[in-house]
Amino acid sequence: MVYVRKNQRHLSRAEKRRFVAAVLKVKRSGQYDEFVARHIAQYNADGDEGLRLAHMTPTFFPWHRRFLLEFEEALRRADPAVSVPYWDWTADRSARSPLWTEELLGGNGRSGDRQVTTGPFAYRNGWRIRHSVTDGEFLTREFGHPRDPVALPTARDVDAALRDGTYDVEPWDSTSPGGFRNKLEGWTEGFGSNALRNHNRVHRWVGGHMLGGASVNDPVFWLHHSFIDLLWSRWQQAHPGGRYLPAQPLGPADLQEGRVLTAHQKMPPWDVTPADMERHDRVYRYA
Repeated sequence: MVYVRKNQRHLSRAEKRRFVAAVLKVKRSGQYDEFVARHIAQYNADGDEGLRLAHMTPTFFPWHRRFLLEFEEALRRADPAVSVPYWDWTADRSARSPLWTEELLGGNGRSGDRQVTTGPFAYRNGWRIRHSVTDGEFLTREFGHPRDPVALPTARDVDAALRDGTYDVEPWDSTSPGGFRNKLEGWTEGFGSNALRNHNRVHRWVGGHMLGGASVNDPVFWLHHSFIDLLWSRWQQAHPGGRYLPAQPLGPADLQEGRVLTAHQKMPPWDVTPADMERHDRVYRYA
C-alpha cells in the first residue's frame, strides 16, 4: 500500500508524537547510529580516492532516496503509521517555524557551546551523539551561521535549479557547470556561505552537526532530505524525458571512471541501481 509523506507543518500533534517516538525507538535500538556511521563513511569529496556515492556526484539523489527509504523502513517497523515528513525551507524560513518546537525537533543551540537544550533530541532528554567528526555527546545547532551569515534558500533559488532540463553534466562532480543535480545540491566556485546553494545552504544555516558527514545526528537531516527527494520528483514531472546521467559506462580514459556510477551500476551497500530509484510512486507519495 502506498503511504504519504506530509509537510511537517501539516502534522497533527498526534502525528508529531508518533514520529518522534519512532525516531527515539530506532535510536535506542542502536540502528540510528548505524545510519550516522554509514553517511560519514560515504561523505567523499572530489579529491578523495575511490567511488563517490552520496555527495558531489550524480548519485546524490538516488543514493539519498534509498538511504531515506531504509530509515523510513526502520521507523515503520517501530510504528507502521509513521513516515518521514518534509521541511519546505522555502516557506518555513526562521527559528520560529513549527518544526523547531518542543514537540517536534527542539530549537537552536545555546550560545557558547551551541548545545541543543530543548525538545526530544536534547542531551538532557537522553539524545547522545555516538559517531561524529567532532568531540562531544550533545547535539549542536547554530541557526544562520552568525560568523558567516547565511539565509535559507528561496523559491526562486529552487526554481532556477528545476528549470534545468539536464540531470547532470561532466565532470560529474562539485564543479559541474550545469545540470539539475549540482544546481540543487548547491556547489559553486568560491568560499564560505555565499558559495553555497539550496541543499548545501540549508546544512550551513542549521549549523552544528548538520555541517559535514555527521549531519544525520540531527533528525532534521531526514526532513531536509525528504524535501530534496520531493524536489527531484518535481523535476522529473517537469521534464518527463529527463533521466539519470551518465547513462553509459565511462571509458578508461575518463578521470571519473570508477569514481561515479552510471545508470545501471549498483549502488553500495544495496542491490539497486540509480535507474531503479527513479520512481517512488509505488511506495510513497507526497501530500
